Amino acid sequence: MTPLAERMRPKSLEEYIGQQHLVGQGAILRNMIESGNISSFILWGPPGVGKTTLAKIIAEQQKRTFFSLSAINSGVKDVREVIEKAKSQRFFDTPSPILFIDEIHRFSKSQQDSLLAAVENGTITLIGATTENPSFEVIRPLLSRCQVYVLKNLEDADLLSLLHKALTDDIELQKLHVEVKETAALLRFAGGDARKLLNILELVIEAEDSEPVVITDAKVIDRLQENPAAYDKGGEMHYDIISAFIKSIRGSDPDGAIYWLARMVAGGEDPKFIARRLVISASEDIGLANPNALLLANACFEAINKIGWPEGRIVLAETTVYLATSPKSNSAYMAIEAALAEVSQSGNLPVPLHLRNAPTKLMKELNYGKGYKYAHAYEGNFVEQDFLPEPLKDKKFWVAQNNPQELKIQEHLKNLWKK
Repeated sequence: MTPLAERMRPKSLEEYIGQQHLVGQGAILRNMIESGNISSFILWGPPGVGKTTLAKIIAEQQKRTFFSLSAINSGVKDVREVIEKAKSQRFFDTPSPILFIDEIHRFSKSQQDSLLAAVENGTITLIGATTENPSFEVIRPLLSRCQVYVLKNLEDADLLSLLHKALTDDIELQKLHVEVKETAALLRFAGGDARKLLNILELVIEAEDSEPVVITDAKVIDRLQENPAAYDKGGEMHYDIISAFIKSIRGSDPDGAIYWLARMVAGGEDPKFIARRLVISASEDIGLANPNALLLANACFEAINKIGWPEGRIVLAETTVYLATSPKSNSAYMAIEAALAEVSQSGNLPVPLHLRNAPTKLMKELNYGKGYKYAHAYEGNFVEQDFLPEPLKDKKFWVAQNNPQELKIQEHLKNLWKK
């Protein structure tokens, strides 16, 4: 049977739920669609918010030929074949076919390059979909030829509207007696993702063997915990598991950390997401207690970008164990938080004159840079002077913690700053 999420896919803008800032009355995409003047664009947003659906609706309403490619399993050859088909279907003033590329951020530079000429001369109208920031993932020449529209997670009201629509309109659910008593867990686990909401609803309903089917928060949680495949890359389970992962590393438990890593790998989590969190943990939780942790975490992120799955799991595992078994310190994190709190309280205090740059004669006449002592001109490459605004002259933001590395740093600073 066709999944519920596919059966409920909207066929028109009137059925489309959410993204009113783009498709509501008078909004930019609706105006573009109604005018018939569609230019190439990229839809950037989290999973399950309607990127693919919106592209299909546009093609249908414009009566345009619709080609679809997934960046996961398509290459340059596939792109060129579609472009050739698009050329053969152009007659006189007919609008250009739409080429929809899902997860366009996964296209390599050469794959993206192969699109440029066709987009530039109007052979195709490109609609790309991405969950990643296109500024980092899409090559500049292609990005300059496309508008970028940001889609948002669906609001709870949107999800509740979709839930009601599914229960009342879907031909299969109409045959059942479904009673929704509680929706909090459904909404939390859906995490603003329409597809996830419908998948969870279908999972809970299919697990029942009698009617009426009563939906409660406890039932939703139980069904998801029983179903490992229900790992939610966008909702609450996603955040719960990454939280358990980071807390296991912070708590110096390599076994716990590896287990939660395995849960994410088995659930299909984006390896870049895991690698980014390892970089954050290396600086926030290990910090100066073991500065090599950040180097390894960065190397892990680079390796993941190069090799991906399945070998990437080994790189992630190595980094996870290293971070979990490293000495811990959050002194750098605490220092920036304390400094930000001070900035918020004291505002924009003036930079002391001796620390200011003096590139012009006028600035020199105003004593910019006067009295600055160049550290390398002194013995030991150090000389005592003030580096904070006058009101904060004696303020301390960084405090060494009780680990060998930072105690060594603290002793070094004490030897420098005799006062």
